[in-house]
Amino acid sequence: MQTNPTHTSLVAVGDSFTEGMSDLLPDGSYRGWADLLAGRMAARTPDFRYANLAVRGKLIGQIVEEQVDVAAAMGADVITLVGGLNDTLRPKCDMGRVRGLLEEAVEKLAPSCRQLVLMRSPGRQGPVLERFRPRMEELFACVDELAERHGAVVVDLYGAPSLGDPRMWDVDRLHLTAEGHRRVAEAVWQALGYDPEDTEWHTPMPATLPPGWAARRIADARFARQYLLPWIGRRLTGRSSGDGLPPKRPELVPYEGPGA
Repeated sequence: MQTNPTHTSLVAVGDSFTEGMSDLLPDGSYRGWADLLAGRMAARTPDFRYANLAVRGKLIGQIVEEQVDVAAAMGADVITLVGGLNDTLRPKCDMGRVRGLLEEAVEKLAPSCRQLVLMRSPGRQGPVLERFRPRMEELFACVDELAERHGAVVVDLYGAPSLGDPRMWDVDRLHLTAEGHRRVAEAVWQALGYDPEDTEWHTPMPATLPPGWAARRIADARFARQYLLPWIGRRLTGRSSGDGLPPKRPELVPYEGPGA
């Protein structure tokens, strides 16, 4: 990987992870690791351009259908692709289909940019991760194989101890906090060959006393009421949290900061 490279444009493709949930800004919009990365790259390169096509809740088939061709046509220097994890969390998941669609996406995106970036997504430690770990690791094995075949960079967030810490995750237990997104941006920044700004992004947070039994039960009840039950309701009715939402930043235009 080139050291301190110059990139003039970035296109981000994916779901809620790339959209930036739950890195909430005061105006109610989301920032996230891709915006943070674009900001760093823009600070180095005049007229740096950025597009973010991600929409929360998207499955890999929807990402391929709605985002991949659009991203490929933009001719960006760097494209990031993160998708398929939402599929693995569904009760019924055809992993063969997921792998095929991911391969289709990579085959279209890799030739259209100078550098394609793929990721082994982070996983919050706990019973949910253990239940779906085999599917996730099958997905990540596919990511590794495709990256080797097509010259993509893989950012291993799954193997970073810091990002498995529940304290890095929002109360919905599905999305990273602002600090989690900052660390992801740093990881991608370094993977692209830039000088580190935080050499310890993967290092676990200092240990603290865990919350007591009562606090955990209150948090569990809040999680179930505000997030788990609505999520189950959407699964039963075939709806998605991203239904009807446009891409976060649909055009490849100069980046001037969040909301620009």
